[in-house]
Amino acid sequence: MRVILFTGKGGVGKTTAAAATAVRAAEGGHRTLVMSTDAAHSLGDALEKDVGCQVVRVGSRLWAQEVDSLYQLEKYWGTLKRYMVTLLHSRGLEDVVADELANLPGMEEIASLMELRAHVESNRYDVIVIDCAPTGETMQLLSFPDMARWWLNKIFPIQRQVARIVRPVVQPLVDIPLPTDEVFVAARDLILDVEGIKEILSDTARTTIRLVLNPEKMVIKEAQRAFTYFNLFGYATDLIVVNRVLPAAAQAGYFAGWKAAQAQYLKMVEEAFSPLPIRTIPFYEREAIGLDMLARVATDLYGTEDPVRHFYTGSPQKIEKSKDEYVLTLYLPFASKGDVDILQGNGDLTVRIGPYKRNVVLPRTLAGLEARGAKLRDHVLTVTFGRRGGR
Repeated sequence: MRVILFTGKGGVGKTTAAAATAVRAAEGGHRTLVMSTDAAHSLGDALEKDVGCQVVRVGSRLWAQEVDSLYQLEKYWGTLKRYMVTLLHSRGLEDVVADELANLPGMEEIASLMELRAHVESNRYDVIVIDCAPTGETMQLLSFPDMARWWLNKIFPIQRQVARIVRPVVQPLVDIPLPTDEVFVAARDLILDVEGIKEILSDTARTTIRLVLNPEKMVIKEAQRAFTYFNLFGYATDLIVVNRVLPAAAQAGYFAGWKAAQAQYLKMVEEAFSPLPIRTIPFYEREAIGLDMLARVATDLYGTEDPVRHFYTGSPQKIEKSKDEYVLTLYLPFASKGDVDILQGNGDLTVRIGPYKRNVVLPRTLAGLEARGAKLRDHVLTVTFGRRGGR
């Protein structure tokens, strides 16, 4: 089964790109499901079909679903949320405030992705295309099982056993509710469910992410930040999609300034995401909605290629810890031996080799450290980071 996730900043057109990809995949003979995990669903609008929380058929070999995040949240987070609400009530918070605070950031998106696991296990589809919530934070939150697994194996059994013993004695003496055995079980099940999702998303032979952006500075920066964290947590990106690129006819008149700015930003995209392939979708004369229009988008995006294929394999960048230092590795196919110039500032790292430039948004781990040196060998650049002023 092939799983393709489309994500990006809100409003860049990821729903359109996801729907167009699904339409083309179905036309190519793949049993395809396109599903939206975004709380503000627009998938049905893009397809011009009635799409709800249940899977519905919208075309030949094409199905669609807009996941009900509230239902999924109650299903997977309900027991823990009720305990959190009770705990917050005991500290004097009002009902509405306690209920809101009990919803941890990102939990709606993660709960929605639980549906992905069910569809993968059903084996009913050849391709699942996901229109994700407009944030890269969802993918970061899926690193949670790495830490939680240790707690689940080492501390969880002890905490659960201690709670069983002391709860009858201690509970009457304290003014906060102690977790019940049901709460511990719910926490364990949630961790295992999220871990199951991460296994699917980090399986690079099956799953890849496609980043959608517009040729605008703030949007590109946001996409760079998301791309860095995808690499950091082991998720593969195989394609960059630049949407709403003005046509050549816009070089004169009112849009001339925008066209010139987009030309510069397209160059910026190449510098930021090389060696990933970059595809563009033009700014159309009308809305890209309906199956026919989505088929046109797919043609502009993929040509005659199968959208299900992997457009890029491997990891263009990775970060590893070595003693007290961190090593950032960048694959730079355009670079040969020559002087390497590095400029670090504002959480970014700019690498220049001859006429070529690469800009990397650093994760928080490295943003506070100092780039101490760089080496280029066989098109692979390694940059060493350490504490500022350290030796």
